[in-house]
Amino acid sequence: MKTRILSATAVAALVAGASGAQAQDLTLCWAAWDPANALVELSKDFTEKTGIGMQFEFVPWPNFADRMLNELNSGGQLCDLLIGDSQWIGGGAENGHYVKLNDFFDANGISMDDFAPATVYAYSTWPKGTPNYYALPAMGDANGWFYRKDWFARPELQEAFQAEYGRPLAEPTTQMELMDIAKFFQGREIDGQTVYGASIFTERGSEGITMGATGALYTFGFKYENTPGSYDMEGAVNSPEAVAGLEFYKALYDCCTPPGYDNAYMEQSLDAFKSGQVAMAMNWFAFFPGLYADPNVGGDKIDFFVNPGQNVQASTLGGQGISVVSYSDQQEQALEYIKWFADPDVQARWWSMGGYSCHNAVLNDPNFVNSAPFAGDFLQAMANVQDFWQEPAYASLLLAMQERIHNYVVAGQGTAQEALDGLIADWTEVFEDEGKL
Repeated sequence: MKTRILSATAVAALVAGASGAQAQDLTLCWAAWDPANALVELSKDFTEKTGIGMQFEFVPWPNFADRMLNELNSGGQLCDLLIGDSQWIGGGAENGHYVKLNDFFDANGISMDDFAPATVYAYSTWPKGTPNYYALPAMGDANGWFYRKDWFARPELQEAFQAEYGRPLAEPTTQMELMDIAKFFQGREIDGQTVYGASIFTERGSEGITMGATGALYTFGFKYENTPGSYDMEGAVNSPEAVAGLEFYKALYDCCTPPGYDNAYMEQSLDAFKSGQVAMAMNWFAFFPGLYADPNVGGDKIDFFVNPGQNVQASTLGGQGISVVSYSDQQEQALEYIKWFADPDVQARWWSMGGYSCHNAVLNDPNFVNSAPFAGDFLQAMANVQDFWQEPAYASLLLAMQERIHNYVVAGQGTAQEALDGLIADWTEVFEDEGKL
């Protein structure tokens, strides 16, 4: 059964499509979340200007990868346009799922120089660093943090934190400072309720714990390879800095998360914060507009900070590019959508409606940093993002990391060194099977 987005807007759009679908209607596939709702609204402008109707297939995040990768691997024609995860770009290109866009970009004056370099590199190019484009940067995103600003501002908590740690209770600038704050709040009573330090990602089934743990690993110095493109992992994946980063993430999990928080990802992190359980939470910037608008914990009760550095500044990359699916029989109309979406005016509206534009005309606008309380943090995060493997075998690589990291961090099996050594063994096997080692 197809899983449709649950918003009233999208339901109305789908009902309209079902009752009067035209041959030229396009179907855009993405995950079911707040930015998708915004895109439904934004796309009405495309239909008005071109007469091309839009339908939408939005799948909940826990099922998104399986659903869409199965669709691509089977050569399915459900999706004309797909906003697929950054890690899919290698498989999308090498397996022929995505249309190469270079000639189209050239013919229509669309320059990748007009988009933030990190997003072009991560969302559009394959092989990495080459001018071969299989997507237009669509949704910039990174893993960031938010916190109870109103709690941080309480005089009695300010006084207690200063006495214990010798500095003001404020946004952390390092991972170790983040740990101190999490420990300070863990088990503390606020307004008659026991609260906890932080909600972090621990989910094992899809990508959760990898996306969370890398937020610490990258800042300590973890690398996938010693030399990009070499697949030389020994001494990078399991470096002393990487081991320290993984030990940190386990310590943060052990000391400072809510009870029973052993399989948590986006939804659970948001729930823990919105219910008043935690002082701080990690999650994707994509959710920040909705959090700021939340009637209970938003507004002047919340604030945001970029993932704190440690040895280096780094944030885990999220976000996606938009691609034309090669199996679509409406590629011409799909390319029209890409052309429309690339327009700077459309990109400005995309940001204003809750999407995260990657266009330099939006990001470099002098007023951008003042356009939302998290806009400046977003710019800072996107300047230092790092991403998971984007290899065609990324799913096998990801499953291996999910298992190794979860077994160590949550289940308490072995040491960080053993987990990372084992991960190299797993990944070496995958790359040998792929003929890359």
